[in-house]
Amino acid sequence: MIEKLIYLESIDLVEFMGVKNVKLDIIKAHFPKLKIVARGNWLKAMGDPVEIADFEEKINQLIEHYNQYNVLKEASIIEMLVGTQSNGEVAEDNDIILFGVNGKPIKGRTENQRRMVKVYPGNDLLFAVGPAGSGKTYTAIALAVRALKRREVKRIILSRPAVEAGEKLGFLPGDMKEKIDPYLQPLYDALMDMIPAVKLKEFMENGTIQIAPLAFMRGRTLNNAFVILDEAQNTTANQMKMFLTRMGDHAKFVVTGDVTQIDLPNPQMSGLVQAMRILKDIKGIERIYFTVKDIVRHRLVQDIVEAYERE
Repeated sequence: MIEKLIYLESIDLVEFMGVKNVKLDIIKAHFPKLKIVARGNWLKAMGDPVEIADFEEKINQLIEHYNQYNVLKEASIIEMLVGTQSNGEVAEDNDIILFGVNGKPIKGRTENQRRMVKVYPGNDLLFAVGPAGSGKTYTAIALAVRALKRREVKRIILSRPAVEAGEKLGFLPGDMKEKIDPYLQPLYDALMDMIPAVKLKEFMENGTIQIAPLAFMRGRTLNNAFVILDEAQNTTANQMKMFLTRMGDHAKFVVTGDVTQIDLPNPQMSGLVQAMRILKDIKGIERIYFTVKDIVRHRLVQDIVEAYERE
């Protein structure tokens, strides 16, 4: 008799084992000759070496399935245990970027979102520019989460310029994190769609995912990272240059913004506008222009944007 310990890293135990361990009971029933015990994130199995080897293989398949789809259904457990599980829960769809919380497929829904996904592998710096609601930031974060899951990068860094980071921000209550969180909330919202809460909390605590205002980028070299600068139309020329020169080895940078919503004081040129102009001929940099046709929010948003453009 031997003993095997398996650690369930960054896994929602209720999702994996079920309410009142109903899913764990299905696994136990498949291995009646083994004594299987769950203690926190650890699974311990004791029994015959051949049975233990089969148990370890099946558990690793279940973990891989959960990590891909962020969901583990009882039917999928049974199918994988008896060896009838297909390669995927859904028909193959080349537009799917990854599976979000509860197995929700996240995909490029418009022509330019799909183009962004297509050109990403061949370019280390992407500029994605377009109106609010066109999915440019959401698509960028989906690409970042996919890269992290595939171990193409070791961390994700999300940033925004806090254009009110002077006097007005100073009057807000709380510490620095509480002051800047309102500017960064859209980034949190996207992450919560794509990463289960337990795993996201762990990533935030250990620094695998970092969300910070642009000023915190100064002096850093960002290696092995997927870095997104959102609302980049509100960067100055110096801020944009500072940000772009943070790029280190094996890094991917995505810069998103809407040049029709620049909040900088009039005399200052947007760093996004300048960067797209002066970097247009450099190989490895791609620009994607989103339009009102890419807007995927409420049906009225497209009409609103078009009305303002006419005005």
